[in-house]
Order: sequence, then structure tokens, then C-alpha cells
Amino acid sequence: MTRAEHDLIPEAALAWHRAGKGAALATVIETWGSAPRQAGSQLAISGAGEMLGSVSGGCVEGAVVVEALAALADRKSRILTFGVADETAFAAGLACGGTIRVLVEPVGAGPEALPETMLARLAEARAAPRALAMVTRPDGWTRALVAPGQDAATDARFKSDRSGMEEDGRFIAIHNPPLRLIVVGAVHIAQPLLTIARTCGHAPTLIDPRAAFGSDARFPGETILDDWPDEALATLAPDARTAIVTLTHDPKLDDPAIRFALRSPAFYLGCLGSSRTHARRVDRLTAAGFTADEIARIHAPVGLDIGARTPAEIAVSIMAQITLALRR
Repeated sequence: MTRAEHDLIPEAALAWHRAGKGAALATVIETWGSAPRQAGSQLAISGAGEMLGSVSGGCVEGAVVVEALAALADRKSRILTFGVADETAFAAGLACGGTIRVLVEPVGAGPEALPETMLARLAEARAAPRALAMVTRPDGWTRALVAPGQDAATDARFKSDRSGMEEDGRFIAIHNPPLRLIVVGAVHIAQPLLTIARTCGHAPTLIDPRAAFGSDARFPGETILDDWPDEALATLAPDARTAIVTLTHDPKLDDPAIRFALRSPAFYLGCLGSSRTHARRVDRLTAAGFTADEIARIHAPVGLDIGARTPAEIAVSIMAQITLALRR
């Protein structure tokens, strides 16, 4: 499970620092109401002026880069506050004006700088992948890496996947493993669904033991497992940041995956099929010993009811329902 290049922002800062270019990391800590970039969004800046990531819709990046280069020179972290007027925000493609606060930290030596060793440990956790939070106290520029189970406030932010300021003055930057989407059935709907899922930040995996369906020719560049669905799911070990969708319409393939998924921590399970098909599915699951509460976890027919007809439209409806389950 890998992250897209545009998500490798701490890693870029670490690489630029180790290459001798110097690097600073800018992180959004507070924003206006309808922010284009939420708290925790980051921008890496090298001493040569290279950039990766963003902290706004483009209206403050230039000023942040200037301050980042200054931070590299004086080795001091700082918090920048930008008041964005309504007309400026509109010109930059933002919904409204307001205030954005950005933490800028030079990487490396200095009492206020972000230590290389700490950034390296964060990069290692992200590569594992393993959840980890960077907790910063701007009042004294102290920092700590916090894992799940070590702090109640941080645990709440891990669960909500939301970075932000705490009332005690700490800024908690959450670095959760990537979201995952596991799709059972290499059918037409799966082709746009995998693409849309990746665009939305999910790392997709396709399962189909039928070689003619799950071929590289039909799904170029995708991760495809040809094991039986329940065996593949056992290997993938879905967690609370995993969505599972079954699309084969064949109980021999879908049912083993559904039975496994229902007793996993996956946050979403959606199954293709009409209401009549799902009623028969419910009968089979009930006979297999699943309770009504367990069966109620299934979203079926899968996807939001938007009148979708084509495979691409159905994929959009599925991804929308997954997003709704995740965010609400």
C-alpha cells in the first residue's frame, strides 16, 4: 500500500534536507470556515525553492515560501497568520474570505527547528504504514510523536482523521495510514471505481479468482489478487480505514467475502444487486448464523440512489456512499 507522490510531503522535506538543499515544512493549523485545505495540510519547501503540496488555494503560497526560506536562514519556526479578504479569496477560487494560520518549521538543527530524527521516524511510520501523530507546542517549540493509545485527545483525532489545535495549545497533526478500498469482482463497474477511489485518496485492491476477468489488460497497473475472496481478505486484514465492495453478482464469490467483511472492522460494506437479490442474500446470511444487526451493516443495493445507469455513474454513486459513511 503506497501513497501517491503528491501525498509524500514530509518525505520530500526529509529528502531535500538530507540532500543538503535545506527544507522547511509548512502546515495548516487553523483555517476559515469553508477552507480549501483543512488543518494538517502541508507544503514542503526546499532551500532551492522547490515545492510539494499546498496550504491554500494558491493565495498565500508565495508568502509562505518567502517565510520558509527565512526560517531556513534563521533556524526559527514561526506561525503565520493571513487575513484573506472576500475579493482575494474569490479571485483564488475560494468560497469566502477569513483567516488561515500556518506553522512553518525548518528541518534540522536549531532549538526551534523540526529535528531530522523526528521527521525520519514519522516517514518510517507512514511507510509501514502505521498511524502516528506529530504533536507540537508552539509556546515552547516542543514536539512529540504520539502513537494510538498514548493520549485520549490524539486518539479522538486518529478516529476522526482530523488534525487541529487543542484547547491546551497543542497542535496535533494526524498521519493515518492511507484509506483502502477492496473490490471483489473484476467487472465493468470496477474499472472506473478503482480510478475514482484512487483520486479520492483510497489505495484500491481488486480480488477475482477468474483470470479472464482480473487481467492486467483489463486493469492495467492495478493490484489484483486471484485468491478466493475470503482468503484474499484474510491476507489483506481489513481495518477501520477499509471499505469493501462486492460486485460479482455470484453468491459463490460474493458470499465468502461478505461473511468475512461482516465480522471485520471495515467501516463500509456495499454489495451489488437488486433489492430482491439482497433479500435472498439476507436469507443465506441468516441461515449462516449472522444477526440482523450484523446484516444491517451491508449497503445494498450498493451506492447512493442518484439514478445511475452506466458503470461510471454507478461507480460515482458507490464512491459517494463510501465517502458519506466515512465522513458522517
